Amino acid sequence: MGFILRVLINAAALALAARIVPGISLAGWGPALLAGLVLGLVNALVRPVLVILTFPLTLLTLGLFLLVLNAFCLALTSWLVPGFDIAGFLPAVLGALIVSAVSWLLTAFVSDRGRVEHYRNGRAA
Repeated sequence: MGFILRVLINAAALALAARIVPGISLAGWGPALLAGLVLGLVNALVRPVLVILTFPLTLLTLGLFLLVLNAFCLALTSWLVPGFDIAGFLPAVLGALIVSAVSWLLTAFVSDRGRVEHYRNGRAA
């Protein structure tokens, strides 16, 4: 259940990025769901290898190069998913910022088991 919820979160974040950033387009919810799934797989399989390979550059840029890696993962996803297009590097970077922020925000309310957490007084209820 948690995996499906995370795919839905990715799809919602991608849909929001497509609405906000000129240069990112989605052809509907079908490609959004497929892109959410592919982005999750790219982040799980490709991104860790890239993080290790680019660690010195990430260290030199004080972590800012991770944004470029996120943009690359988003661009790779758009290359793999028909109906999801990114028109260049700047839209990929802006889209990566939005997708990262929305995913982080929505994931903060989801437990490891995929349940939605309710917070009261700073603690999960």
